[in-house]
Amino acid sequence: MTSADIITVPLSRYLKEQTTSTHESLDQRIMALAPFSSHARFACFLRMQLRLHHATAPLYQQPELQALLPGLADRNRLPAILLDCADFAISQEQQEQDRLAGQAAGPKNVAQALGWLYTHEGSTLGAAFLLKQARAELGLSETFGARHLAGHSGGRGLHWREFKQALDSLPLSAEERAEAVTGARDAFAFVRTAVEELMAGQQPGAAV
Repeated sequence: MTSADIITVPLSRYLKEQTTSTHESLDQRIMALAPFSSHARFACFLRMQLRLHHATAPLYQQPELQALLPGLADRNRLPAILLDCADFAISQEQQEQDRLAGQAAGPKNVAQALGWLYTHEGSTLGAAFLLKQARAELGLSETFGARHLAGHSGGRGLHWREFKQALDSLPLSAEERAEAVTGARDAFAFVRTAVEELMAGQQPGAAV
């Protein structure tokens, strides 16, 4: 694909094409670690999510990114997951560990930040399945333990389409698009590391 071809492909589609295999591998790994088999397992899942939310939370507050992506600040789900952690009595010490791990990560520039946000916002679609499982297997809900998995009041699909439209409208160069891909891949890699440390690490004998 030439630089000219890269520029003509919608950014959201380009990012998806460049990260699909990584995304699918991550999803399979998470489900293989049975996050809904017990409250203890889900607490490990929550901590993994907490690290990601701490890594991305500053991006939702950046004026430059807010100017590029209208309504960005309202998409931040860190407050919701903090309440979920309180529901599960996750200790302040553990939460501090996850905060520091999250804040040590993140993008190096605006283009990479777009990739991180694409990865994080895209997870809201899959969250519908996760919420259904959390409700069925553990009795959790949008008001207890699984707030961060709740859909937007306007619907998950519309909320995601609005984000994609804003992303696709940005006039990025081929080089900036490559940086966005780097950011998206870094975000997936960060989550994978958190999965291995927090979920696999708490499950003796789990396959790597």
